Amino acid sequence: MTVMRYREAIRAAMMEEMERDSRVFLVGEEVGHYQGAYKVSEGMLERFGEKRVLDAPITESGFTGISIGAAMVGLRPIVEYMTWNFSAVAFDQILNNAAKLRQMSGGQLTVPIVFRAPNASAKQVGSQHSHAMEHFYAHIPGLKVLAPATPADAKGLLKTAIRDDNPVLFMESETLYNIKGEVSDDPDLLVPMGKANIVRPGKDVSIIAWSRMVHVALEAATELAKEGVEAEVIDVRSLRPLDETTLVESVTRTHRAVVAHEGWPYGGVGAEIADRLQRLAFDELDAPILRATTLDVPMPYNAKLEQHVIPGVARVLENVRAVLYRS
Repeated sequence: MTVMRYREAIRAAMMEEMERDSRVFLVGEEVGHYQGAYKVSEGMLERFGEKRVLDAPITESGFTGISIGAAMVGLRPIVEYMTWNFSAVAFDQILNNAAKLRQMSGGQLTVPIVFRAPNASAKQVGSQHSHAMEHFYAHIPGLKVLAPATPADAKGLLKTAIRDDNPVLFMESETLYNIKGEVSDDPDLLVPMGKANIVRPGKDVSIIAWSRMVHVALEAATELAKEGVEAEVIDVRSLRPLDETTLVESVTRTHRAVVAHEGWPYGGVGAEIADRLQRLAFDELDAPILRATTLDVPMPYNAKLEQHVIPGVARVLENVRAVLYRS
């Protein structure tokens, strides 16, 4: 085991898979000579050269489309955007090509490609750079969507994604790039998609979260413990495919649930989870399922307004107390 930062774990995953498989390459804006906008790809150009670490112009639609074509003919691209917000420029390529070509070709074509970038809020980057984009993409059949919260999961899930024969969207939180954690040195250790992780067991309420909000949920659980409430915290980490079995089993134990996620409250993965739980575990619920989300407004630039809009510990606690019928 090695202690790594989140960004280092992502880099380790990419380098190990590029060492293992010569078909894997990295492409994106400033991934090479600048070594990544967030220094995730630091040292990779020197190690693998310009044929496998490609600096792209500011044309997200263009290099996304070229990479999808490369995947169709047998390569395994990793496409990095500076932020998932910029993937909106390439949305047509992801929606109408990456997600659909396997089905439209009757399985004759596969698209083994990974799209990765920082996602959701950062600190004062404005409304056009603060979208939680997983909700848009998890809606689309043919795509897989991952959102790890820890360095270990970041490495293990990314390696799994690179080896998958389908398009996988890998959502990294800019706010997590510097967090540290123990990561396995085993180059063949993979974290499976479609499997949630119970990061804190409990019996009174299930707090369901992913990415940055897992850490917020754990802080809230610590505060709740002071009140005698044992909260179970579940890191969903794989949004599509979704591990509904673990979620239902948790609610069956606790009989209450709060879904904590960044992103607006109207629709989205949180609403999907709430729907599945009320259908699959209705008789186990002792309270409505509530969601702690970003407020339903574009993200403000002002620091205090931004913190008011982004879900934090206080908002999670407010919702947990509501499902426990505590003031």
